[in-house]
Amino acid sequence: MTQEVLIPKMKRPEGHKKIRFNIPLIYMLILVFCVLLLIASTFINLDIKHYILPNNLFSKALTTQDFIKEINLIVQIPILMLITSAIGKKMSVLAVLLYIFCGLFVIPVFALGGGIHYLAEYSFGYILAFLPAVILAGSFLQKKYSFLYMFLAALCAVITIHLLGTFYFILIALLKHDSFNFISGWVASQTAGKLFYDLLLSFVAILIGKYINSFLKFVLK
Repeated sequence: MTQEVLIPKMKRPEGHKKIRFNIPLIYMLILVFCVLLLIASTFINLDIKHYILPNNLFSKALTTQDFIKEINLIVQIPILMLITSAIGKKMSVLAVLLYIFCGLFVIPVFALGGGIHYLAEYSFGYILAFLPAVILAGSFLQKKYSFLYMFLAALCAVITIHLLGTFYFILIALLKHDSFNFISGWVASQTAGKLFYDLLLSFVAILIGKYINSFLKFVLK
């Protein structure tokens, strides 16, 4: 008998197999770029003016400014939808997780800073809501890039972010024993008008992301 036959081959137990993640470099670069895009969008504000009917419509002291309402809109939600549409659900979830991890444990990338104490910030619920919003929107877009599915993706994502963000704010405000007037005023300022523009811009972003997605598929084949 040869030595090879006499010495039994040792097999590594199944439970000790190493788990390896093989992510191509190009996908890692795309992921990092999307995280940087999310960070940058936090600090980009749009001042949107639109016409309204004032409460004191029949007052003689009305001026032109009384018919104009200005909304300060952060473009992070539309950018999130652009990313979801462009790179798909799985990659978008990774981008959001990396963004949240960086903000809590690495560098202050959120609008008001960062760190683990940011969990107690009023607006952190909006950031946490990015995850279910991306999953919902990505699930619709996986089916088909039709007008209906793109609209449903934008609608579900925007409503999810605003609802969960509002619930989180109310929870933190109650824990801090804030007044009802403060809570109602803050909620009104965050939802009134912003829902419409977030939805509109998110739909446009998804439409743009559709063509970016097609381009990336063509390039990465």
